Amino acid sequence: MIAAVALLLAGCAPGAVSPDATPLPAPSSPVAEPVPATPSAPAPSPSFSPDPVPSITEPPTQETAPPAPPPPPALLELSDEGDDVRDLQHRLLQLDWFSGKITGVYAEDTRLAIEGFQAKRGIPVTGAVDQVTLDRLHSMTREPTRDEMYNVLTPGPAIYAQGSKGDGVKDLQARLKQIGWYSPKIDGIFGAQTLEAVKGFQAKRQIPVTGEVDQRTKDRLYGMTRKPTADELNNVVRAATPSTMTLDDRCLTGRVICISKAQRRLAWVIDGTIVDTMSVRFGSELTPTRNGVFSVYWKSKNHVSSLYDTPMPYALFFSGGQAVHYSADFARNGYNGASHGCVNVRDKSAVAALFDAARVGDKVVVYA
Repeated sequence: MIAAVALLLAGCAPGAVSPDATPLPAPSSPVAEPVPATPSAPAPSPSFSPDPVPSITEPPTQETAPPAPPPPPALLELSDEGDDVRDLQHRLLQLDWFSGKITGVYAEDTRLAIEGFQAKRGIPVTGAVDQVTLDRLHSMTREPTRDEMYNVLTPGPAIYAQGSKGDGVKDLQARLKQIGWYSPKIDGIFGAQTLEAVKGFQAKRQIPVTGEVDQRTKDRLYGMTRKPTADELNNVVRAATPSTMTLDDRCLTGRVICISKAQRRLAWVIDGTIVDTMSVRFGSELTPTRNGVFSVYWKSKNHVSSLYDTPMPYALFFSGGQAVHYSADFARNGYNGASHGCVNVRDKSAVAALFDAARVGDKVVVYA
């Protein structure tokens, strides 16, 4: 009976009564009431966890560097012409970056001057004039006059002129001789040869070419030379000392910068006569200084190497990027080093005098 009741309860909703059920007669003897079974907690339905869907990992995005900003627009560049270029050239001349006459043509010499100016001041080196370069140049210079832009020079009163005589003329001749402009004997007479020497000196330095010595000419000459000795003023030539440099035969005629690798010396020579000598050093085995006969093709007083970002004062270029120039490293460290192919000079005053004396076109001889 209990089993039957249990089966009934298991098959029906708890507490539900069938409407068609007929009441049973009361039993004659007491019947034990079945104790209703406590329904057990329904078994939990199995839960199904779906397999995790594998996530798709995107490949890392390659971050590309932003493109370099385009260079600022050029206001003046190679092949430009006109008064703006004249103004530019004279401003560069004021800072000793440009030499020679103002032409108004943006040629290679102007481009190289701009490169040097830009490199020295941390401006991107392009050789073209952008607004930053122009503003910096204007802040360091004054506006040139029209006469300056067109090479119109006004001379001052003459101190010495053709026909002048005396010790002052002797001093003048000896100083011109020191820098290679005068080669005859010192005689104290301002004649035709002295006149031509003064004209050449003036033309080289943008001084009115009159052949007369005005204050501007005298100041410039004295600033580049030393006081002559008594021997110089009286044409006394001392016997050569053992340290005198042995010259290559190619150095014996004309105006020559004569450079000996074996002797580690440079001589400034005019018609076979040594005017001055100085110690030099050269490139390493990896960057050798070229041997041969060359000529000075460009002068740059305050040059800065655009390749090595290194100052090259008083640079006399003779073969590609190779030049004679002052080297602070050579002055400091001597021969414990080498150049990148240039001819380094450690005597700054000597190479400054050579820079002023040498002309574009002068011969350069480099030999072992």
